[in-house]
Amino acid sequence: METVDLYKTPINCASLRVPTVNPSIWAPMSSTMRGQEIRFQRVIKLIAAGITAFGRQLEGNAMFKIQNDMLALFWNSYFEINCMRKIAIRPILHPRFAGL
Repeated sequence: METVDLYKTPINCASLRVPTVNPSIWAPMSSTMRGQEIRFQRVIKLIAAGITAFGRQLEGNAMFKIQNDMLALFWNSYFEINCMRKIAIRPILHPRFAGL
């Protein structure tokens, strides 16, 4: 079992789950674009596992400023990668939906 599998996203943290691509968007994607998307998902899964592991070690303890900063940086990385995914997928969307 890999380390990442030890820290699955808790049920009450839906915003931390690795988002999947809608099947209607996935179907017209080229194999290159699908590969890129899968790589993004792997990185997001690693960051989510890191956030989960960090959160577990804090249970019942006070969070110090440096720990708060670490968690904020993790979350910002997670958000930025998701933004990059959206930008990468945008060219294959119907023009009507490209701005979303």
